[in-house]
Amino acid sequence: MSAQSRPQQHRSSPTPFFSGVTLGLGLMVLSVLVTPLVDVFSKLATQTMPSVQITLARFVFQILFMLPVLAVRNTWPQASWRNTRLHMLRGGVLCLSMLSFVTTLRYMAVADAVAIFFVEPILLTLLSSFFLNETIGWRRYSACGVGFIGAMLVVQPSFQEVGVVAFLPLITALCIAIYAILTRLLVRHQDPFVIQVETGFWATIGSLIIIGLGQTIAPGEVTVVWPDFSGWVWLISTGFTAAVGGILGVYAYRNAPASTLAPLQYLEIVTATLFGWLVFDALPNALKWAGIAIIIGSGLYIIWRERRHASKPISNNSEPPQP
Repeated sequence: MSAQSRPQQHRSSPTPFFSGVTLGLGLMVLSVLVTPLVDVFSKLATQTMPSVQITLARFVFQILFMLPVLAVRNTWPQASWRNTRLHMLRGGVLCLSMLSFVTTLRYMAVADAVAIFFVEPILLTLLSSFFLNETIGWRRYSACGVGFIGAMLVVQPSFQEVGVVAFLPLITALCIAIYAILTRLLVRHQDPFVIQVETGFWATIGSLIIIGLGQTIAPGEVTVVWPDFSGWVWLISTGFTAAVGGILGVYAYRNAPASTLAPLQYLEIVTATLFGWLVFDALPNALKWAGIAIIIGSGLYIIWRERRHASKPISNNSEPPQP
């Protein structure tokens, strides 16, 4: 039989590396590497300004950075009142999470606060199984657990040293887990930049309400002050890094399940520790470096496993891969 008469073997084209779940994983890695900069700039701003003012400025500048992008992309028509309730809820939990975490940063180191916050991926994984009907396997639960152990090794937070302030990152964690679930629901229908602007708008409204109530209930804690030059730098930088990290996160959730992305958020502790050392002179000890290694290993395992299943052909007789 000649070569021309042989039946052609149909081969499925290889899956592009930067597509689907893999793209979502890559975007989430970039997002969690940028996000700690929001915490660093916020902590610098707490030296001269109240937490609620920093929270308000973060959302105002975040919106200002997004508006030119909407104009260039011409995605204004997607801004509607159709998902207003979801945007209001998303903006509300984001406002509460930011306010809780910035207040924490006034009293605690960045890495310590981030470490306590990292119960969030576990909460997100659990919530995803209930509200998004995502199948969660034991390997993914194990990855969350291993990453959490690594985070605890990095900073060993002590509730006895900081008192009730240590509970604030737990509130932040729950709010961000709910925020991620709402993000997953919204990205199916709206442009990510539109989502960020609408959510930022409602978070701004929430911040203004808190300032107004605070002036009546506890005026000394929420008194707005006019920033000096360095204060403006910290506030603008907070908004800019929040905008970049937020957009990367939204696109990540558009391409991959929330429960898949959850373990990768532990990589944020690596950047938080690095910036804590560079900016605030908090150098990790040997035990902390061991925790960082565990976190990185957990994240790389998730990327490897998801890539492996993305490239594996599924026949009619094969069993579905374990999540």
